[in-house]
Amino acid sequence: MSASVKAYDELITRLKKAALLRSCSAILEWDEQTYLPPAGAGHRADQLALMAGMVHQEATSPEIGDLLQELESVSEWEADSIEQANIRETRHEYDRMTKLPRRLVEELSRVATLSHHAWVKARQENQFKDFLPWLEQMIDLKREQAAALGFQGQKAYDALLDEYEPGATSEMIEQAFSPLRNELVKLVAAIHDSGISPDVSILTRKYPVEKQREFSISAAEKIGFDFHSGRLDIAAHPFCTGIGPGDCRLTTRYDEQHFPGAFFGTLHEAGHGIYEQGLLKEYFGTPVGSSTSLGIHESQSRMWENLVGRSRSFWDCFYQSAQAQFPEALTNVSQEDFYRAINDVRPSYIRVEADEVTYNLHIMLRFELEQALIAGDLQPTDLETAWNEKFTEYFGITPDTPAHGCLQDVHWSAGLIGYFPTYALGNMYAAHFFNAANRELGGLDELISRGEFVPLKEWLNQKIHQQGKRYRANRLLEVVTGESLSHEPLVAQLSRKYSELYNL
Repeated sequence: MSASVKAYDELITRLKKAALLRSCSAILEWDEQTYLPPAGAGHRADQLALMAGMVHQEATSPEIGDLLQELESVSEWEADSIEQANIRETRHEYDRMTKLPRRLVEELSRVATLSHHAWVKARQENQFKDFLPWLEQMIDLKREQAAALGFQGQKAYDALLDEYEPGATSEMIEQAFSPLRNELVKLVAAIHDSGISPDVSILTRKYPVEKQREFSISAAEKIGFDFHSGRLDIAAHPFCTGIGPGDCRLTTRYDEQHFPGAFFGTLHEAGHGIYEQGLLKEYFGTPVGSSTSLGIHESQSRMWENLVGRSRSFWDCFYQSAQAQFPEALTNVSQEDFYRAINDVRPSYIRVEADEVTYNLHIMLRFELEQALIAGDLQPTDLETAWNEKFTEYFGITPDTPAHGCLQDVHWSAGLIGYFPTYALGNMYAAHFFNAANRELGGLDELISRGEFVPLKEWLNQKIHQQGKRYRANRLLEVVTGESLSHEPLVAQLSRKYSELYNL
């Protein structure tokens, strides 16, 4: 065994040890958002802060730095090899983490836990002022984190964005969003001017919660989520967490008078879960055993939720089952009316319940506001007013309550600043990937209408999930599709679908 191979094996051993510690934190975080008694939040915050410090110590050990330096001095592996990818991405993460003091890492974790519980209560009671002190603490900590990481002439926000979309900058994202925004505004206007208004009251009839749960699980299982290696629970805000090989957990939330929320939320989280379950288990704990980026991760969830779940062909397969599951709500509703209702386009308050067309505008609003928060151009105390003003500008309606406005998302309470733009990036990536899969598999609509989801799932497993971080996001897109990121495939898909629905 050569010295470089020995050093590489030692690096992998150390990475896997750090990953095992992270998985312990992950299970504590999952429990905190699902089953933890409210009175236990303070103790859980201390537990998670301790774990965060332990993970940080392990992942930033000088020995890892020495191993990286040794491995970077040799050229034993090809540029796109698994080994080289693990070395490259470990270096990227090591350099980031060694810039952060353990004290800051622990405090970010502690405040995130307490802030989350404050957010849940403030959202329930529609009191932004009760969440404000926690938001102020979190923004101060995130500014400190950005300063510690450094941003080399770029925006402080870019240092935070890099955690979720490595190598991306706010300027690059704005260049991607600008033409998309212009096309979406035109499409929304055309839909409004069509005068067509689907009967969305279909979706607010009585849908018993237990029946929703059964139907959602059935659909998630059908598209490929393995419940032998996963589960579905309830949380204040839906999420998916990959604890480790054989353990991936989804959450959703239910409203007896609103069918789309839990159903499409579950499909969305199942899309994340299918990605987590598709990672190569033998590489757990290494970059190649981890997802490429949040933009790529969101491409998978948004694809299953929208390009599959809101398609006509999906309901060719599922609508009779839906009628049998919800006879009181759907017996006298035609499949066409149901399909039009779930694809209704109109301005709405809640991002996670927004239609495919306006959804990306929700993301762009948050992208603008969180950049301003980190730059200091917007102070947390002014967020509610700024949100409402910006929302009115974007959508022509003003949130009637904080829960329908700046308190609706969990992300800022958890310190996930830089995450939001990955949702719209995900929609763009999804359009590219779906087109490529359609070309290679020869007609996805027909497969989906017959309930044959395995070909698409296996294509995604092979082309995307099993690649891990072997490539950065834009390079992965080129390898899989031969294309560079563009707004055009997404706009084409939306225009085609909604022109037919709204006679444009």
